[in-house]
Amino acid sequence: MLRKYQRPVALITVVLAALLIAACSSGGDAAADNTVAASVNSRKIMSSEVERVIQQQMQGKQSELSAHDLAQARLTVLEKLIQREVLYQRAEQEKLLPTEEQITTAINQRKQEAGVTQEEFDRQLKESGMNNEALREEAKKDLAVNSLQDKYAGKITISDREVEDYYNANKSQFVNARGVSLAVIIIDPADNSAQGITNDAKSETEAKAKIDDIYQQLKSGPTDFATLARAKSEDQQSLLRGGDIGFFSEDGMKQAGLPKELIDTFMGPMAVGGITEPKLVNNRWYIFKLQERRLQTENLTLESQFPNGDSVRHQITVALTNQRKEILNAALLTVAMTEAKVVNNLATNILTNPSNLGLRPASSAPAKTASSPAAAASPSAAPKATSSPAKAASPAK
Repeated sequence: MLRKYQRPVALITVVLAALLIAACSSGGDAAADNTVAASVNSRKIMSSEVERVIQQQMQGKQSELSAHDLAQARLTVLEKLIQREVLYQRAEQEKLLPTEEQITTAINQRKQEAGVTQEEFDRQLKESGMNNEALREEAKKDLAVNSLQDKYAGKITISDREVEDYYNANKSQFVNARGVSLAVIIIDPADNSAQGITNDAKSETEAKAKIDDIYQQLKSGPTDFATLARAKSEDQQSLLRGGDIGFFSEDGMKQAGLPKELIDTFMGPMAVGGITEPKLVNNRWYIFKLQERRLQTENLTLESQFPNGDSVRHQITVALTNQRKEILNAALLTVAMTEAKVVNNLATNILTNPSNLGLRPASSAPAKTASSPAAAASPSAAPKATSSPAKAASPAK
């Protein structure tokens, strides 16, 4: 199965992603916590760093976590911070630290991808309790770890025989199904400000006025669909990807909840490149753009090309390379952790104080007795990628 490669260790600019994708609440006194949660080769990781990541994940609602969930969240977040610090120090040893210019470029790229103004970025940075110096340090560490992983990944080679063997064993994967590629702008009358949506319509009247205005802009030009999607859409995936929600078979469109008449329009008379009028589905407004249409199912060869210019051969090579990267990164982390001197004070404190799991309150409000542990299970503050394009397009709330 071909799948996208994700770096398993680097936090991928945890704080920056949180700032640019979801506005963070500033509740709690985590920043005032000067205790040492752990150390890596005597370099300290403060408890305030752990609390900050949890605060960003929970959008300031960490006091809603039960004692068990809060302890688990802290252990999980700290472990990832330790792993990153271990790899960062190895990157230092191998002289792979980024330049100041590279750090600036990475931060500016995240701003651009998120489509936020400098004013909005500054506001979210302030609400998170961070400053530019701390933000640059986060970006520096992630870039260094990425460079370290890329150094070892650069030694990977994939032979033609491996590619051909994979293709022959997985021919059913390489089929161009009958269907369409779509982009969408979504306007939701519900309040989405907690999800980092700016210029958010908060009523049915506001949503209708907003979608009509967008439609008129698209009809009159010259603003293109992707630009308006990044600026106006009230759906995270379409906003970040310029409206692009990928390819759907006819069954995929049905599973996504699209009305039959709309599917028939996509597969029939609608011109490629055209847009629909605003459509109200399950109380959300949609404008779709038809980006590509395939009327026949086609079996692909190794030399067949996708619309982006990639061949099947190249796609398989990339997928096999990424599988090896995952193994190399895991091996790199194992070796680096073995060579480092790590002291986890938080874990020790939990063992010493099992009756209260070594907890300090995450904010001034007491932790509740029941909540979902999933909310703080990962140290990354960025939202997870949608596993299927159909989920992104689904009109269901």
